[in-house]
Amino acid sequence: MQRKSFKEILNQDIENVFLNTLEFADIHNVDGKDMPVQIDDNEVIEREKKERSHMDGLYVKQKLIYVKAKDFGPLPAIGRQIMLDGKRYLITDSTDEYGIYTITLEGNRSK
Repeated sequence: MQRKSFKEILNQDIENVFLNTLEFADIHNVDGKDMPVQIDDNEVIEREKKERSHMDGLYVKQKLIYVKAKDFGPLPAIGRQIMLDGKRYLITDSTDEYGIYTITLEGNRSK
């Protein structure tokens, strides 16, 4: 019996556990395309305050999402705007972590 490499095991876990809609992920619409997405509000809190005041009456809402690279497409550039479930967000950070994109989003909202 041939042993699987770490990368093969990781890819299986991405599909079967981490971004499995029966486990951690939910289907969300990203730029008009439905795909499994995990939204991690707890990690955003750890990274910095969840809401920051930028202007009188405007607050920034941050979201951290995880998506499969193969579902999303090319790694999005910082500064690009995307739509998540019908709301516009600005990408403030994006990294490829072995086939999963970690994307930090920021969106303005009024009081």
